[in-house]
Amino acid sequence: MSIPDGVDLRALHEGLIQRLDLRRTDVNRMSDQELWQFAQRHLRAMLELRPLDAAQRAAIERQLLQEVVGLGAIEELLADEEISEIMINGPGDVFVERRGRIEHSTRRFSSVQALMGVIERLLQRTGRRVDESSPMVDARLSDGSRVNVVVPPLTLSGPVVTIRKFGRERMSLMDLVNRGTLSREMAGFLRIAVQARRNIVVSGGTGTGKTTLLNCLSGLIPAAERIITIEDSAELRLCHQNLVALEARPRNAEGAGVIEIRDLVRNALRMRPDRIVVGECRGGEALDMLQAMNTGHDGSLTTAHANSPRDVLTRLEVMTMMAGMELPLLAIREQIASAVNLVVHLGRFSCGSRRIVSIVEVTGVESGRIQTQELFRYHRQGTDASGQVQGFFQSSGNEPCFFEDLAPGEKSPPEHAIPKLMPAEHRMVSPC
Repeated sequence: MSIPDGVDLRALHEGLIQRLDLRRTDVNRMSDQELWQFAQRHLRAMLELRPLDAAQRAAIERQLLQEVVGLGAIEELLADEEISEIMINGPGDVFVERRGRIEHSTRRFSSVQALMGVIERLLQRTGRRVDESSPMVDARLSDGSRVNVVVPPLTLSGPVVTIRKFGRERMSLMDLVNRGTLSREMAGFLRIAVQARRNIVVSGGTGTGKTTLLNCLSGLIPAAERIITIEDSAELRLCHQNLVALEARPRNAEGAGVIEIRDLVRNALRMRPDRIVVGECRGGEALDMLQAMNTGHDGSLTTAHANSPRDVLTRLEVMTMMAGMELPLLAIREQIASAVNLVVHLGRFSCGSRRIVSIVEVTGVESGRIQTQELFRYHRQGTDASGQVQGFFQSSGNEPCFFEDLAPGEKSPPEHAIPKLMPAEHRMVSPC
């Protein structure tokens, strides 16, 4: 039921706030249900004076109560399992990503004040705050979803909220196979790589599914090993017996107390980890991550934003320089080549589908350049009548170098078939 055009929702919202006088009412002692009923009584008394039918009153009541004591439009969008991203560009402009495609939502907020109230209640659950003195915040909701808020004066259209939702069910590598993200052969190879303790960097653009794949790969780590996860905002959802999850801490209101990912990576080395999983490398922590990979913590995993496997290695060079160490470029490249074994690159297509477009092995340094060889790739063939991207996965025929160190039984798990590989003389080696 739509709300009549003649109804001033902003005035009703302000009137309800005045009636409740939340600063005097001890709402902290009320349960969510008691607070909802308390506000509902006052709102119904206000609506009785207006010429509205029962359906119109119910629609107004639902929207205003959600805005004043709930999460407004966000509440229903968070409950919709088909929605993976919520983007609010001000009170009257809400977009969602549904099944990989962005669409304009009919949901609205009655005013900037209503949206700010919802943001405050959303962040209250996370222990974070946002205002003019601290106009940006990243937080994690109780269900693991990630929320980013930017408010004026940094934005010109009012408060901007972006929520990246995460599915309630933990996905496995075979779930991604069934979705077409990768082939069974690629899944079998990645299983071998994780169990053989190869260091893997998952790369791709925003929204390509890097964290989802990292979750799936982490789930392949043997139960007997100790895992330390390090994240800026905790998103990984691992089901592991010996797991320690660390989360960075932003500055407090006084601008102090910050704990960066670099600090957590260095501290993790003292916690007897078998594997270190860094949610994302963005800066100087790349150097500490490379050092960890090179000092007996094989099988570590991380993600990085990049446009291609080559770009991610270049980005690692730049991020290592951001650590402030005066290292020669050749030394940095040797560190990267020694630490990183595989780059798994994800792509997102116009139809909303996400696929692993390339798996590349780092083979060493030659003439000052990092050498790589591609193991698997995705070939795009076009789109069908419905706009869905069509293509196929293919093995390049290059035999992974680390296969030489594996026993025959370790090269082919029974649940996955690895395609027959070409002989060594057909390997394609490309400089990075």
